[in-house]
Amino acid sequence: MIVLNGGSSSGKSGISRCLQAVLPDPWLALSVDTMVEALPASMRGSDAGITFAPDGQVDVGPAFQALDAAWTEGIAAMARAGARVIVDDVFLGGAASQQRWQKALAGLEVLWVGVKCDSAVAAGREIARGDRVEGMAVLQADVVHEGVVYDLVVDTTHTESLACARAIAAHVRY
Repeated sequence: MIVLNGGSSSGKSGISRCLQAVLPDPWLALSVDTMVEALPASMRGSDAGITFAPDGQVDVGPAFQALDAAWTEGIAAMARAGARVIVDDVFLGGAASQQRWQKALAGLEVLWVGVKCDSAVAAGREIARGDRVEGMAVLQADVVHEGVVYDLVVDTTHTESLACARAIAAHVRY
């Protein structure tokens, strides 16, 4: 199991795809974005679900938190069933988010990877993507790493996804 944590537009999704290409066995890549896209439309923009403020602030309510907990446990169950999984997440709660994952993944071999990127570079990527609220990248660049303990940190500011994936793959134990 590999858990990638980084702010919006830091390069996690690109690294996930490259990891799938360079790792010798098949790995599933599951992203928090996939979970958000799977939510009913009524939960997007709802205080009970998930809201994206005009400044890029992301807030999650109790219904989102309940589904996110189920999502996390479901991913852990897949890993326990033998699937190799790469998780692409944004630890909005910093260390508390990692602790939630650690509890769900207890007993599993996990490589914790911090994906860092200079906030100005991430902000440029955010604008180029066109599918994010402007400001998310800057707001999340540092806060998602607060108190989080990693086995490895990669920085995508000047390093391409493939090079980061190769560095991560070198730390995966079989």
